[in-house]
Amino acid sequence: MTTKTHTKPKTSEKTKEFKGKVAFITGAASGIGEETAIRLAADGAQVVLVDLNKKTAQALADRIIANGGEAAPFVADVADQVQVKAAVDFTVSTYGKLDLAFNNAGIGGPAGLLADIDIDSYRRTIDVNLNSVFYGMYYEIPEMLKAGGGAIVNTSSILGLVGTGTAVPYVAAKHALTGMTQAAAIGYAHQNIRINSIHPGYIDTPLLKNMDDNSRKALMDRHAQGRFGTDAEVAESVVFLLSDRSSFTSGTQFVVDGGYTAH
Repeated sequence: MTTKTHTKPKTSEKTKEFKGKVAFITGAASGIGEETAIRLAADGAQVVLVDLNKKTAQALADRIIANGGEAAPFVADVADQVQVKAAVDFTVSTYGKLDLAFNNAGIGGPAGLLADIDIDSYRRTIDVNLNSVFYGMYYEIPEMLKAGGGAIVNTSSILGLVGTGTAVPYVAAKHALTGMTQAAAIGYAHQNIRINSIHPGYIDTPLLKNMDDNSRKALMDRHAQGRFGTDAEVAESVVFLLSDRSSFTSGTQFVVDGGYTAH
């Protein structure tokens, strides 16, 4: 297993834009969630790391604390409403409030044409990629209202904007998540809560590295930049959307795809 190293962003107490903010991240122990957690903590946020993997969540919390930040892990299956509520309750009991949420956890789901998809796999994909975000916002928003407002980012996908024939459950969940984000953003716009969705292209992961060269190149070529994105590039956009720098941005589909959807 390869250990990733992270360079702590250069910042000072005076420039920590998230100082005094409490952040809640699902799917926090790896990938985009991990990179976002590191950036938020480095900029002063107190971060709750929600993940299924207790070991990696604890390891990330330990690393953040060692670098001078504040973080606490919480193990939960976000497809379970009760566990999501427990995670939000833990956040408030640990840090006193909730200001920021990144509903990021998701799975790829089954591949194949619609009539060949296993029904149970379809339901699990919808539960993890869509219903979990509803549960998240359902419990996050009341706490943000108590705190006077907040910002939420939901992880959708380029496949929440366009389709592909062999990922029907994933496409369905991500398109629905895009619409749910818009509707929620409209509903809470006058109560100082901003809600946006982030739409990454294909991100350079070990799974993609294991593709054969021809398939990898063909998938890269669907991005106008001719490459895959990185977790860090998406995390930078998430942090922007959670920050006051995006104060007039709500209900948007923030695309980070190297030109994939521009084709």
